[in-house]
Amino acid sequence: MRDKIDTLEKAKHEPIAIIGIGCRFPGADNPEEFWQLLSQGGNAITKVPEVHWDLKQYCSDAVNTPGKICTAYGGFVPHLKEFDAAFFRIAPREAISLDPQQRLLLEVSWEALENAAIPAEELKGTATGVFIGICGTDYWHQLLNRNPNQIDAYLTTGNTHSLASGRLSHFYGLTAPSISLDTACSSSLVAVHLAIKSLRDRESNLAIVGGVNRLIAPQVSINFSQAKMLSPDGLCKTFDTSANGFVRSEGCGIVILKRLDDAIADRDNIQAVLLGSAVNQDGRTSSITTPNSLSQQAVIKQALKNSKIKPSQVSYVESHGTGTSLGDLIEIEALSSVFAYNEQLILGAVKTNIGHLESASGIASSIKTVLSLQKSTIPANLHLKQPHNQIDWQKSPFILPKNNLSWEKKEQPRIAGVSAFGLSGTNAHVIISEAPDMEDSHTVIRPDSNLFSLSARNKPALQQLVTNYTEYLEKNPHLNLEDICLTVNIGRSHFNHRLALTASSTLELQSKLRQFINQKTPTEFWQGKVNLNSEPKVTVINSPEVQKPLLDLAASMLINPVADLDVAKICWEINDQSSLQSNENQTVIFTKINHELDDWQLLTSGLAQLYILGVAINWQTVAKNFGGNRITLPTYPFQRQTYWWD
Repeated sequence: MRDKIDTLEKAKHEPIAIIGIGCRFPGADNPEEFWQLLSQGGNAITKVPEVHWDLKQYCSDAVNTPGKICTAYGGFVPHLKEFDAAFFRIAPREAISLDPQQRLLLEVSWEALENAAIPAEELKGTATGVFIGICGTDYWHQLLNRNPNQIDAYLTTGNTHSLASGRLSHFYGLTAPSISLDTACSSSLVAVHLAIKSLRDRESNLAIVGGVNRLIAPQVSINFSQAKMLSPDGLCKTFDTSANGFVRSEGCGIVILKRLDDAIADRDNIQAVLLGSAVNQDGRTSSITTPNSLSQQAVIKQALKNSKIKPSQVSYVESHGTGTSLGDLIEIEALSSVFAYNEQLILGAVKTNIGHLESASGIASSIKTVLSLQKSTIPANLHLKQPHNQIDWQKSPFILPKNNLSWEKKEQPRIAGVSAFGLSGTNAHVIISEAPDMEDSHTVIRPDSNLFSLSARNKPALQQLVTNYTEYLEKNPHLNLEDICLTVNIGRSHFNHRLALTASSTLELQSKLRQFINQKTPTEFWQGKVNLNSEPKVTVINSPEVQKPLLDLAASMLINPVADLDVAKICWEINDQSSLQSNENQTVIFTKINHELDDWQLLTSGLAQLYILGVAINWQTVAKNFGGNRITLPTYPFQRQTYWWD
């Protein structure tokens, strides 16, 4: 009985690993660019692009002008009207009715899975949950304003919030809970909370979690302007005396979650750990949008309790920090109560960089915190000239970073809190810890060469992918070849347009990719297009001199080898010299015996050529023999076209 109680208690507080991240935020198309923006003190707020709404028609310098917005600024991400519908198997007519928020979720979730080195097809039929925060309805309202005769069969499925999560579950073939939720500004952090519970309860084994927001029409901004919520100068001045409102922004953030023990066992790239979370409500306050300091205190205390940590163990809090004078004061009051006995506590405010992403703001704050842990640096808060004069900062433990601050590892794990407080009154707080140190899985004897593969749905995408990898390797020459090859081979879907090569170093890999871009043909480099609907049958033959372990190893690296040479379309001959010739009915791939090479090294070139011919490779066996760790690499380059109703 005691063991059962202990097991239940452990599950109740089980840590959750973040193993993948994808994001599309103002000024940043991926986590690397997001960190660059943060670390360089970038301000991603711009004037409203014309593709969103007409500034002359809807903006006014005069506050409270009826029908006008008091600011011309916001945070925006590109490709509002563009989408790679073909990649996601969506017909053009349906794509026109598809909410840009759903489009972002499809693209960014794919990028997050690639960041986690999880091929999408491996998730089909699995207990993977989807938890998405979403509240915008701009595009749906535009479509509803059409003549009723123009309403098509895709209006509801393309725009209702339930399909934001449902579409992801349908596209990937997922069977665990799929939930879209709207608690306004706290939506995506509440989604994280629900995902943690789902993973701990074993109803999900993996979770795709995040939030999305798109600013398409001016009406909500007019409403917020009339309510005096927006900053007229377009600056989110969190905790500053001159704080005068928030800046509306759009974007999308997704994280991939898994139970920590499972992530360690699967040798995932653990980027941070969620220790616990909590959600509550403000209840009755002076108005429906007024925050409640006591509720904020309670949700933070409950999150700490659920995480089994003390306030003193927290060294950083990424605040909700909207930059409204009243909201900032109430948040500081709550934090002062919870962390009164901390020696110091650094308060971050990502909204000063990218504005308020509303339903996606909580996940943006979480991703910033994860990146800060990884980089051992806390970025500066922007627009901080005079800390709020109604707060006695000298008597508080709080530090507002005016410059980047070092956050180095110590004996005890670094721990942070992330807050999100919704306009609806729903509050959320999540506790995040640094990732545990992982055992190195590189092979003891470094292979003489390794197998590298890339693929895409079409030729332009493949060419763009090669360019992206070449530039990435030039910027990151320290990357280990084994890690690169393992990640691209086991961590990506394999499409019909393919290339494969062998390389003995990262420098050689980079050189061969550069040669390909320059339309040259490197040695040990193959490319081609395969028919994914017709997998060729392959057999492995050998001479009597070939040892059985080598033959068994070769066969184990293929998914479905056949034994009969007569029915095989492809023959992989491993021999001292070739005894077969390719003909119109059969292709022969010849691998010459070389006793100076290890068995798996001998097979590399043959595997590369088989891959180009469409043979299904057992990448897990390949990875087992070549070693390496999952790492961050470029993600798929979507080939977008315009899909829009005007």
